[in-house]
Amino acid sequence: MIPFLIILALIAGAGLYAILIYNQFVSLRERVKEAWSGIEVQMKQRYNLIPNLVETVKGYASHESGTFEKITEARSQAMSNQGTPAEQAASENVLSGALKSLFALSEDYPDLKANENFLSLQSELTETENKIQMARRYYNGIVRDNNTKVDQFPSNLVARAFNFIKAEFFELDEDEDAARKPVEVSFS
Repeated sequence: MIPFLIILALIAGAGLYAILIYNQFVSLRERVKEAWSGIEVQMKQRYNLIPNLVETVKGYASHESGTFEKITEARSQAMSNQGTPAEQAASENVLSGALKSLFALSEDYPDLKANENFLSLQSELTETENKIQMARRYYNGIVRDNNTKVDQFPSNLVARAFNFIKAEFFELDEDEDAARKPVEVSFS
């Protein structure tokens, strides 16, 4: 009778452990979704700033239509991208490059650099870029926790049994050195 109770207690303990681990995976999955949502909110704010920025620069450099078209196209592509974090990062890299060319263009127009609206938009963009980086660090931290849990023994057994998978980090492309540099928005 006692060995039966011991075996029953071990089975019950293993079952409770599996339930605990399962619930931790569910929690991590939801935190990954929430963290990605935080990145999306900041990127949308960035997307909303860009048309105003372009219009302000257009007032001073209307003949630079190629640059404006590149920015508009990159913004549109980034906004419509609903792919994986790696695909989204690629779109964001293209947009950052286009914004860099806009700010490089503005260097040729001293009146633009002194424009209050431009300075305000520049400040908002800098703040938004910082928020995106913070959201990205938070997301990647949650992804790290999730991926560690998926790989660790014995939680990996529960992960396999219930199809919990690793999440994808939101990283810049390795081979784009220029993309690793922050968007330059200072004109002092």
